Order: sequence, then structure tokens, then C-alpha cells
Amino acid sequence: MLKVISASKLPIATGCYVNGGGIAARTFATGQALRDQHDCQVLIVGGGSGGCALAAKLSSKLGKKKVTVVEPAERHYYQPMFTLIGGGMKLLEQSYKPMAEVLPKNVNWIKSAAVEFDPKNNTVKTANGTKVKYDMLLVATGLQLNYDKIPGLVQALSIIDGKVCSNYSPKYVNRTYDCLRNIRGGNAIFTFPASPVKCPGAPQKIVYIAEHYFRKLNKRNKITVTYNTALPVIFGVKHYADALWKVVEKRDIKVNLKRNLIEVRAMEDIAVFQDLDKPDQIFEEKYDLLHVTPPMSTPTALAQCKELVNETGFVDVDKSTLQHLRYKNVFAIGDCSASPNSKTAASAAAQSPVVYHNMIAALNGKELKRTYDGYASCPLVTGYRSCILAEFDYDLKPLETFPFAQNKERYTMFFLKKALMPTLYWKVMLNGYWNGPALMRNALSVFKFGKK
Repeated sequence: MLKVISASKLPIATGCYVNGGGIAARTFATGQALRDQHDCQVLIVGGGSGGCALAAKLSSKLGKKKVTVVEPAERHYYQPMFTLIGGGMKLLEQSYKPMAEVLPKNVNWIKSAAVEFDPKNNTVKTANGTKVKYDMLLVATGLQLNYDKIPGLVQALSIIDGKVCSNYSPKYVNRTYDCLRNIRGGNAIFTFPASPVKCPGAPQKIVYIAEHYFRKLNKRNKITVTYNTALPVIFGVKHYADALWKVVEKRDIKVNLKRNLIEVRAMEDIAVFQDLDKPDQIFEEKYDLLHVTPPMSTPTALAQCKELVNETGFVDVDKSTLQHLRYKNVFAIGDCSASPNSKTAASAAAQSPVVYHNMIAALNGKELKRTYDGYASCPLVTGYRSCILAEFDYDLKPLETFPFAQNKERYTMFFLKKALMPTLYWKVMLNGYWNGPALMRNALSVFKFGKK
């Protein structure tokens, strides 16, 4: 059911998401003095993909206890696996390891959240009261998930055996497979928000997985599958977008561009969308399954530090060197960076050697020579045995690794995504040894003539 209503009847979203619930008030430094004041050569804020990789590289180079990591989480999640968990192909327990296992043993780990950045005085304050003074700062905070920015969404996600799910959080990802199994017919709606998101291909991967699942269980003819995206395109790189349009047309998936989710009314099973071209035009859509990709932003404490971030709240760095435009002893890596690349783990891997070499050069007062070309990769899973491996640069031009056309659905790329990439992540990237596929791409380039 689709109902058009006036925008004036909608509630206004208020409030601000603060990341940091359940933070343990302790550190792995010893002694009261160290808890109150801590000095280090390099401070890394964030223990995600980029933070761990750089912690490994820098601590190996600089020596024991020269690097400090501020990170409150007990667990480190391999987030690219969440898509497969939502489709019932992996278990949540397979997606994480204890943070203590993935951080290098020779770093100081302050197990708390950063709550205040002061780049003028080279300090960061944590939630447990520790003030960390640094010579060099690497911001690697990632993005926070702002589920509460959509009125009614948190309530909808709290309903046991409800119809609303989301792959983006370990708290909710298991709900997705439950929703796929429980729906018998009606409307299955999937969303992409009007904000930057990590892994921008993920919101539509679950669309394809769900559609395939419905076919496997012989209930596809009873379910209408719709993808409502706030973006003006199905995918930012035309080379792959053209292929994806063929997929949705062949599989009868309806795509609405520039349509943004602004409210969920769980008691009525209604999702409310806004037409971004005509903001006064509001759509009420009845759902039997609703998969929501939440709005995202950099963590509140970082976004509030206007000296470090640009007007959108991202760390204001040079897109080539990833050094801050004003504070030369500050760098950023991964999703929190203002570099205009797609926010993926593959991007962080490609950035890691650039950031590492440039940080070492800056520490030694030398010229920064390494540059990042905007490389990003997105394995666009299109079902239970197929995947389109998108790879591209800042100019949204394909930057493909393999000697065959990667804008086609292939089982080999699905196997790479499901079976090989997790091992590459845990064993190689987080230990500081994976710098992206550039060397492999160069080696395979001799086989690319006339690729099909």
C-alpha cells in the first residue's frame, strides 16, 4: 500500500545520538598517575580496521609502548560479514574477536572512549578521566549509527519477532534472517539514508540476498521487493550501476531513487518516506519486512571539535596524503576521514601504507611522499552464489584487480567474499601486512588484454 500525505503532518526528529553506552571505566595503563595523565609518541583513537592496522605497523617500527590506542569496545567486529549473517550464510559469533587479541601486544590500550579532542594542545580526554598527550595523532574512529534519528525506528527494532531489521549493528543483524524466514507475503522494503554510510553497497546487497531467498523458498510471487534509496543513482560508478540495473530489472526489484526514510510507525507497519526532489511530497508505505540502513555520522565528540573537522563533521585531511590541513601532526584513516572515497574496509587497507609512511616522515620532519588514489572496493553480493566485485578510484573509474570483467555476477567473486576475505582480514590486514591489492593488480595486468 502506498499513501501520499502532506509533510506538515510529520513529527520533527529531535535529539542527538551519543556513542559510548556501557563504557568500562578502566585502562590498561597502571597507577593513578597514568590514569590521570598519559604521554605517548603516537595516539590512535579507534580500534577498528584502520586503527588496528596502523597500530601494528607503527608499534613494530617505533618500538614497545610508543603507541597508545584509545578504544572502549571489548570486541572487534569484521563488519563486512554482517551482510552474510543477515542472509543466514554466517553466524554472528564468526564475525568478532576480543579486542585484546587483535590489538598488538606492544601498544598501550586505554579501554575508554575519547570524549574531547584538543589539537591545539595535542591532547585527547577520555571518558574515564585520562588526558592523553601525544606527539602525533591518528583519528580512526569510524562512524556511529544514528538509529534514533528516525522517529519510531528504535522502538520498531525493539519489538520481539517484529518486522523491522538492520544489518548494520551486531545488536540487530540476527533480526534480518528472522524477518526473511517469517515473511509470508506482502511488501519487503529496503532503505538507504540521506547521509554518508560505511560500505554504501551493503544496503542493496541484502535486497538481492533477500530476493534470492524468497525464490529459494517458493514465496517470491507473493512478495513485492522494493529498494528505496536517498541517492540519485543505484550505484556511484556507472560501470557497475549499468550491471546492477540489469539485475534489478531481471529480478523484478522496484527501485525508487531520492526517497528517504523519515519515520517508522511500527504499530501500523508503516514506513514514511520523503521525496528528496519534492520535500513536501511524503509517502506512507505498508511493509511486511523493513530493512533499515540508519543515518550515520562521525562520533559526537569528534564532530564537536570544529578545529579537526569540516562542515560535515569529517576529519579535514588532504585527500592524497591524509594529513590534516591545519594540524600537521594529525592524520586520519578510514570512515571518519573527509577524503571523498567510498567508506569500506578495502579503502582503509589501501590508505594504511600511505598513512603509515607519511606519519613516519612527519615524525622525522621529512617530506610526505606517499599518496592515496581513492581506491575502494565493494563486493556486491547479488545472491547465495554470486557477486559483482566493484573496484574504483576517486574519479569513479574502475580500478580492477583481476584479468576479467568484474561488472558481471560471478561465483568466484562470491567465494572470495565469503571464504577468503575474512581470513585475509584477521590474519593479514589487522597485523599490518595487507596494503590493498595494488601489487596483485600490477602483477595480473599482463593478462588483462581483451578481458571478458
